[in-house]
Amino acid sequence: MINLTDNEIIDSVKKGNTADFALLVDRYKNKAFPMLKRMLKNEQEAEEVLQDCFLKSFQSINGFRAESKFSTWFYKIVYNTALTKLSGQKRKTENEMASLEDEINLADILNNEVENEDLSALITRILEALPAKYSSILDMFYLCGMSCEEISGVAGITVQNVKVILHRARNSFREYVEEKNLMKEIL
Repeated sequence: MINLTDNEIIDSVKKGNTADFALLVDRYKNKAFPMLKRMLKNEQEAEEVLQDCFLKSFQSINGFRAESKFSTWFYKIVYNTALTKLSGQKRKTENEMASLEDEINLADILNNEVENEDLSALITRILEALPAKYSSILDMFYLCGMSCEEISGVAGITVQNVKVILHRARNSFREYVEEKNLMKEIL
């Protein structure tokens, strides 16, 4: 099968080949679902929201103008839908975390393909324990490989705010690891 770009698939869908949208679903479901699960802290809600996100993107596909990458556009839908869901549940706003010295290299941990299933589960558990705002930014940056500029477009905040939240999220991750005495398990 020929590897089509997102824009080629979108053009095909716009021309009436709606079944081709399934290619985009297959391409993005495994990246968006973990992010939603961490933000919403509930697997069933994450599944429902993901379906809503794909439906919204399908219904709005004619409005996609390719000014940004499809992934950025789609993740913006995912992020905003999750925030709407969270605000509907009236979740408390997360407390700011104090900065800590860098004792672990979070980038190395999250960027490397995790071969050890226990370590992968541990990292997932840590991300799920963080406030949704932090886990989603870490997820987009490290696991989805998005730049600060792309995250800015998705989250609707300035690049500088993305960097600040990313810094706070890293610190929160480190603090959790230290608080739960997980350094040996990660390293």
